[in-house]
Amino acid sequence: MNSDFRLLAAREQDVHHIMRFIQELADYEREPDAVVASEQDLHTALFRDNPNVFAVICWEGETAVGFALYFFNFSTWLGKNGLYLEDLYVTPSHRGKGAGKKLFSHLAQIAVDNDCGRFEWSVLDWNQPAIDFYESFGARPQSEWTTYRLTGTSLEDLANSA
Repeated sequence: MNSDFRLLAAREQDVHHIMRFIQELADYEREPDAVVASEQDLHTALFRDNPNVFAVICWEGETAVGFALYFFNFSTWLGKNGLYLEDLYVTPSHRGKGAGKKLFSHLAQIAVDNDCGRFEWSVLDWNQPAIDFYESFGARPQSEWTTYRLTGTSLEDLANSA
């Protein structure tokens, strides 16, 4: 395990690193053409007044080796916010050295510091290395829930029907 990893909140000059990590993650998840976000989109989301999405960069020396992007949601049943991890990614050359664990435990601390009742994320069912990683911390799948999504024309059609 490498204890030389540093975590820093993303800065405006880090957007190109985040964009690179997002594309590498999309490549790994077998969706290389699915990324439509631009650096400007990320800059606007992360650095506007009162942002609702946040990112942390993992550094080894002067090299960005991973990131996590998260936001807060809300549980009506708990009456508390939750932390939702959108993406966590570590470059292949730095996996197994503690960078992912450092990012993941940092997010858990953010959740605790913000009195969150949950820390949640989604993982592809075929991504066994990620599943094993998450389960090593005691995380368990929520198999009774099915995720749904509206995008593109379907989203626009529904919005226009209001």
